[in-house]
Amino acid sequence: MQLPIPEATDLAVRALTRAGMSPESARIVADHLVDANLCGHEFSSLARVVAITDELSRKAPPGPIRVAREDRSSAVVDGGDNIAYVVSLAAIDKAVEICGKNGVAVVVANNTWFSGRLAYYVERAARQGYVAIHATSVTARVAPYGGMDRLMGTNPIALAFPSEDDPLIFDIGTSATTWGDAILARTKGEPLPEGVAVDARGRPTIDPGAALEGAFLSWGGPRGSALSLAIQALGVLAGSAPVIRETAGFGLFFLVIDPEALLPGGECKARMSELRRSIAASHPMPGKPAVRVPGDGSQERRRQALAAGMVTIDERVYERIVELCDPR
Repeated sequence: MQLPIPEATDLAVRALTRAGMSPESARIVADHLVDANLCGHEFSSLARVVAITDELSRKAPPGPIRVAREDRSSAVVDGGDNIAYVVSLAAIDKAVEICGKNGVAVVVANNTWFSGRLAYYVERAARQGYVAIHATSVTARVAPYGGMDRLMGTNPIALAFPSEDDPLIFDIGTSATTWGDAILARTKGEPLPEGVAVDARGRPTIDPGAALEGAFLSWGGPRGSALSLAIQALGVLAGSAPVIRETAGFGLFFLVIDPEALLPGGECKARMSELRRSIAASHPMPGKPAVRVPGDGSQERRRQALAAGMVTIDERVYERIVELCDPR
């Protein structure tokens, strides 16, 4: 089904505030979820309202978000156990502020949970002319390559580069499936793909409920597992535990660079645009569609959805969110 964008945003805000989130934080989260929907990422969009409200029911009210330490080129943000949709926004804005003065910034955040699409934050910096890298260590739901124990998070990483048109944005997870995918599949009563998860006894499963009780597998085999471990190490640097057992204490790492310090006079933007054009103009393999630059599909879907003024949402997800707004 389809909803006008303002109606979808208001629906998410009402459900989140009823669950105890402040109106200001609820609006930040709702805007993020709706943007994910506009970009065509169903698993990280409005369906997340259900999981977020469930988590809020188990948490005490959060404290303030504060900068615990700051120097010329870095800062540490204490998230006050607020949701990372809000903490990440504060952290990337602090990184842009510092970078604007000094050309580079490293900002980390901890004492937070659930961070959403990482592309959302790095795009925010890239549209202001900065290069941004963001990695997040999250709740352990993934087994290391060859294992069955939940020791690593789904641990995504995103990079964004300003260009003369839309930024170049790359956002990947390091697990074969995600917690959001599994929750969405369970909500919709659908199976997971084969080869992405094991149950609690280490047996392959396509049952999302069993996968949530067991472990997800690494994306990309041993290489993906190694990348996930590296991201987890960055999370530890940000202040997280080595293995995060609860939905709390995530470690968020942000690196923001002013490209003018390296390629002045707008040369970085020009070269990034040239890079995009060269990829898009490259010859596809026989029988394959045109080559696309990673991230461009999301931005094109967003443009089309904004022009239509509508979001698309699964009816079962919509009905569940309506129930959260007005439980009987």
